[in-house]
Amino acid sequence: MISVTFYIAVATMLFGLGLYCLATKKNMIRLLLGIEVMAAAPNLLFIAFSAAKEPGLIDPLAHVFVVTAIVIDGSLVAVGLALTIAVFRRFKTIDVRELRRLKW
Repeated sequence: MISVTFYIAVATMLFGLGLYCLATKKNMIRLLLGIEVMAAAPNLLFIAFSAAKEPGLIDPLAHVFVVTAIVIDGSLVAVGLALTIAVFRRFKTIDVRELRRLKW
């Protein structure tokens, strides 16, 4: 069985990768992908901690929280993509640096 420390390390790497993507990328779609990767890290930790409480038993409450978080994340990405499409149709760019220079 894989220990909880492995899952903590993987979740930390996922969160760091998402944070790196948010800090360095200027494309709006890549920013949304970074947010999604960052949102996957706590979900992984919830499931890992629910399975590590007692060997052989899994707490279903953590699964309920993770499914709810996945639905909320999906809604967030849908709104973000709709906003990205609207911005692209109006300004013909999805580069954040160029959009900051524009006056609405």
